[in-house]
Amino acid sequence: MAGSRPTLDGMSQPLVALLSGAGISTDSGIPDYRGPNGLWRRDPEAEKLVTYEYYMSDPEIRRRSWQMRRKNRTLQARPNAAHLAVAALERSGVPVRVITQNVDGLHQLAGMPDRKVLELHGTARTVVCTACHARGPMTDALARVEAGEADPSCVDCGGILKSATVMFGEQLDPEVLGEAMAIAKACDMFIAVGTTLQVHPAAGLAGLAADHGARLTIVNAEPTPYDDRAAEIVREPIGTALPALLERFGG
Repeated sequence: MAGSRPTLDGMSQPLVALLSGAGISTDSGIPDYRGPNGLWRRDPEAEKLVTYEYYMSDPEIRRRSWQMRRKNRTLQARPNAAHLAVAALERSGVPVRVITQNVDGLHQLAGMPDRKVLELHGTARTVVCTACHARGPMTDALARVEAGEADPSCVDCGGILKSATVMFGEQLDPEVLGEAMAIAKACDMFIAVGTTLQVHPAAGLAGLAADHGARLTIVNAEPTPYDDRAAEIVREPIGTALPALLERFGG
């Protein structure tokens, strides 16, 4: 890889950007939503629970959404070998930036610094008031649900609380997306892992990186629309394939 391309924040070493999707977290017990056996394919009605219009207008949808959050394993999940390998590469001194479509926070739990992780779709570890925009821990809101509140409201203003994730029907944070685009343009190596590369604008980052000269590697069990742009495609299980790939690069 050439080190002469423009770098981010004045870095002189080649920059590795990693776009992670749901597939990187399945080994941690978090289900894939869009894959062949994903939740959205098995139960299309479940999409309503994370669709902003339905959520805001229907108290029953909110009650079901809170029960879904209470039952899912996201907050109990731990980083797996793939998350740990990314963090290890960063600790080795290689400039790494993670752009994730996931909301589980597992890259940070694995040791990636917060400032080097861009959460395109927000985080499930925080709640936000849709009225006054106050934020708080998801664990506190879930404790209220466990105590009997079917649809907990904001303690500051009484507004509707939601997960601090980007629901269907909401726009991505333009500042976060802008930073992700800057990373895609500046990186020397772009690794798309565990993502179908079908959800835009996140998927377009792979093409943007390739257009600006980055070496594109795709680690995913199924074909993606960007396979023809990739210098390398890896179909093996992510938990073993990504650590091997990053070890090779780091070495």
